[in-house]
Amino acid sequence: MDIKEIQNLIKFVAKSGASEVKLEMEDVKITIKTGTGKTETTIVQAAPMAAMPQAAAPAPVAAAPAAEPAAPAVASNEEDKYIVVKSPIIGTFYRKPAPDKPNFVEVGSDINTGDTVCVIEAMKLFNEIESEVSGKIVKVLVDDSSPVEFDQPLFLVDPS
Repeated sequence: MDIKEIQNLIKFVAKSGASEVKLEMEDVKITIKTGTGKTETTIVQAAPMAAMPQAAAPAPVAAAPAAEPAAPAVASNEEDKYIVVKSPIIGTFYRKPAPDKPNFVEVGSDINTGDTVCVIEAMKLFNEIESEVSGKIVKVLVDDSSPVEFDQPLFLVDPS
């Protein structure tokens, strides 16, 4: 991970409103803490081995799409103004509380902090996922009834 990627990650975390993000890959550990107007970054990087980094480099990049979306530079700049609502747990994503009920939110819906945006089923328990930000839903990133992973982006929210 080079310095430009780290700087972009810091900017992304600051805009997302998260208070703390930890990213650990085979050769790098990064902790970014935000709050009270300051951003603290801790970076620990192990000395690279002779042959290992070339073979190990693709795996961490593929495993870290939640931290920084792999998209073209133009699309990335366009989406930088949006906040990502991510899955706090592993499970099955549902957009509505029951099959016969309407979706919690649609593209264009205004949401406030604490509003339920979806449900994630994990081990036969249905967990209501509440928004941590206020704004307007710009994009739904996951199909209904799809499996989701921890920290997977679910929605893009325009905070303005």
